Amino acid sequence: MDLFPDQPPPPSPPAKPKLTAAERRLRHEDRLKIIRLRMAIVWKLDERGITTTAAMGAALGMPADEAVKLLTRRRWHEGDVALLEAAAARLGLAV
Repeated sequence: MDLFPDQPPPPSPPAKPKLTAAERRLRHEDRLKIIRLRMAIVWKLDERGITTTAAMGAALGMPADEAVKLLTRRRWHEGDVALLEAAAARLGLAV
């Protein structure tokens, strides 16, 4: 039951662009790299006894809140691989 039958329906939201197979494959590879790098970084920090957010930030060379977000966020962000690789290199991990 339409309350206003003379009005056109609202426009539908624009469709999200689909990723190509190559883009999906690259993103999947990036996700795997991110998971491996996060695990290695967290293990290295744990080895060194670094548990506070301030110490994590100092060890990774970034503000504490950014370091924690980088190590804990679930969503994939462009540039995360590069940031994690730089953090791993700073800790002396082989990238």
